[in-house]
Amino acid sequence: MEGLRLALQTRLGERMVSMSSTLVETVSINYEDFNESFLTCGTCLCMYDGGEHTPKLLPCSHTVCLHCLTRIAASQTRDTGSFRCPICRELINIPRGGVSALPPSFLVNQLLDLMSRQRREVIPKCSVHINQELLFCETCDTVFCTLCTGGSHSTTATSCEHTIIPFSIAIKRMSEILLYKANECISKLTQAQDTVAQELHRLERATEHCMDHVNRTFADASTLLEQRRQEMVTAVGQACEEKRKVLEEQLALIEGEKNKVERECEGLQYQVEVRNITQRIGSLSEKLDAAGMLGEPRENAFLTCDFSHNDSLATLQGALAVMGRVRTSTTFPSLCTTQLTGSGLAVAQLETTAVLSTVDYHGNPRTSGGDPVAVEVLHVDDSEAGGEALPTELNDCDDGTYHIKFRPSTPGRYCLKVTVFERPIKDCPLFFDVTEHNNPVAIYGCRGSGKDEFLQPVAVAVDDEGLVYVVDTGNSRIKVLTQNLEFVRHIENKGLTGRSCTGIAISSNGLVVVNWRTKTVTEMSTQGETVSSFSHNAFQEPIDVAVDKSYGHILVADNGLSCVFVFDSDGKVLFQVGKKGSQKGYFNLISSVTVGPSGEIIVADSRIQVFSAKGDFLEELYPEGKGRGRYGGVVVDGHGHIVATRSEKNRNYVQVLKFAGGTPVSIIDSHDSRLKRPSGMGVTADYHVIVVDLGNDCVKKYRYW
Repeated sequence: MEGLRLALQTRLGERMVSMSSTLVETVSINYEDFNESFLTCGTCLCMYDGGEHTPKLLPCSHTVCLHCLTRIAASQTRDTGSFRCPICRELINIPRGGVSALPPSFLVNQLLDLMSRQRREVIPKCSVHINQELLFCETCDTVFCTLCTGGSHSTTATSCEHTIIPFSIAIKRMSEILLYKANECISKLTQAQDTVAQELHRLERATEHCMDHVNRTFADASTLLEQRRQEMVTAVGQACEEKRKVLEEQLALIEGEKNKVERECEGLQYQVEVRNITQRIGSLSEKLDAAGMLGEPRENAFLTCDFSHNDSLATLQGALAVMGRVRTSTTFPSLCTTQLTGSGLAVAQLETTAVLSTVDYHGNPRTSGGDPVAVEVLHVDDSEAGGEALPTELNDCDDGTYHIKFRPSTPGRYCLKVTVFERPIKDCPLFFDVTEHNNPVAIYGCRGSGKDEFLQPVAVAVDDEGLVYVVDTGNSRIKVLTQNLEFVRHIENKGLTGRSCTGIAISSNGLVVVNWRTKTVTEMSTQGETVSSFSHNAFQEPIDVAVDKSYGHILVADNGLSCVFVFDSDGKVLFQVGKKGSQKGYFNLISSVTVGPSGEIIVADSRIQVFSAKGDFLEELYPEGKGRGRYGGVVVDGHGHIVATRSEKNRNYVQVLKFAGGTPVSIIDSHDSRLKRPSGMGVTADYHVIVVDLGNDCVKKYRYW
């Protein structure tokens, strides 16, 4: 009970100005502090009452409850009939009748009566039992008195199922909760007020910036117009000056001729010699003819400005009509969301895309872009959102969505922060994990000879249309699949017979395959019709084929001679690359051959070696793999990467290297779908690789960049 007032009156026994004066001093004490200080036994810390804890006044002026005095007297008196005060340790004699005969503490009893009256004024009584104070059940949220108690409610403060407290405490708790909630609400509203005011200030600054931009732009336009006006004025002046010069020169010439005639006519009346007169008459006749020529102006006065020779005015008007635009946005950042595309999993070294979807205040999707979006991707640990930011690319799709692209360099925990108008979006920051495991996005085939089955698939090629051609060696056919590894048809040809076709490549006429048993190279259409076929006397074990479309060359890798033969389109051998050996430029058990972006000849055994289009050795890639394993297939994409399958002891994977220098980029470990004897491969234009998994008689598709 806040603000309990104790009035202590002290009457002064003197008169001031013949009047008696009364001085009243008022002290404001907290209710709980008052109870603890004055109405609580200092020994057992229980509230004084009229029963077991009746306050008793000791001769030393201290007050102790009857319960404590009884206990103390029983333990200390023995034969002495006295005990010591538990507060000041003064010896107290027990009166006849025992400790209960000690006088009551009248001051404490009066204070208890005062408190009781004050409480009765504040705490409502039960409407049924008027003299009973109300209790409150926190479990049931119910108000009742002790006489109303029933069911699971007990008169004790707490039970195993319900928590019962005095109504005064409940009121105080509710008041505290109400005050706390009110303060929280006020704090939130104040924060909202500051945020909205700050946004209003930003709006004013943005408006000023737009006004300045408009004024500067149109000032620049006015400058350009004034510059053009000056150019036109200068052109008019120059044209006028040129015409003026010609006409003034003609006037000067006429004036000169006129003066000559006047001089010749002077003294003509005094001439008496006919011959001289006749000569002058002839001269004047000539001048008269010349005067007729001078009478026609050599230049005209035509001078005009033409603005109708083209549609420049209309163009200018149209350009001014669409010059500039005022853009606003109804995007509400707190409702905008972002999520990772695909399965929501990010793989190290692979480009990851997150899509930001914007909505307005009512949650309706936005249909236009142009919002100022800020993006940050951080590599963090599990405890704090701090770390090194990754390079990001933001693409505005102009339909209310934005694509955020980034490439995690290493596995671990990452954090994506997105803000619109410098305000965070919903669930920002977004935490996600990046794994090192690159699993296939599609798998096709199993062992067998049916439509969807393989028997010893060894090689694959992908054409410009995205069709996938897999050499199904054990079934002596080529299986044609879509880029999504869906069955299309089978191709059969004489060059595929004998279950010994081991290489395939795309040519300008269709497909080229090599058969190690028949030692023939066959070119066929994509429907299986033979275009041409050739062999070579030196062939011992031709195992792979590649086509250089730029030169029309056909490259055949022969494991018997450990070399690569280069043929023209007619099957005529041009030159040979390499021979058996382990040094640079030599081969040991060739597994694959392919062509680089500039016609380079790329050969793989336990390492990868690069030769020029003419067969000159250039470089050796991944030499540390020499003797530790073997490549199964190798291919070069159009983006400067070499992708190769590799088998080592208890480990099969796909390796991605930079073509320039052979720097390793990433590893495809196929963690959830282990590769077993990976061999031939082909790449698509959208950074996917199709891998033949010979040990599992299937093909698998992976994203590698």
